[in-house]
Amino acid sequence: MSRVYEVMFIVRPDVADEDVDKLIAGFTTTVTNGGGTVKSAEKMGRRKLAYMVRTFNDGNYVLLTIEAGGPVVTELERRLRVSEPVIKFITVRMDEEEKRLAKVRALRGTRRKVSTEGPHPPAAEPTEPVQASA
Repeated sequence: MSRVYEVMFIVRPDVADEDVDKLIAGFTTTVTNGGGTVKSAEKMGRRKLAYMVRTFNDGNYVLLTIEAGGPVVTELERRLRVSEPVIKFITVRMDEEEKRLAKVRALRGTRRKVSTEGPHPPAAEPTEPVQASA
């Protein structure tokens, strides 16, 4: 069963662009040899990290969008883990995310928009309480 995944990984900042391209090509062949397809491979460039990872303050971000089964993703994650230039990675299953977003959109479509309706009717004037005489 094929599912859509996004795999984002961060490569050390001291790695040359040619080596990053070779790394992406290696991961792409891992996916295609396992029977999956790579929908896109996007180099997002060098960015500052939110916190220090292995003595690095920034890194080269790469985003792979793949369609594959579970064993292919497991093998890709194993290769990412043992690859020395990769300092961090995350894999997200996107078909579940798309289902969730579609559900939220459908829920929003059923709601009544208050801003398109006219102004609210004026509130009734509060009446003074009647004093009970003793």
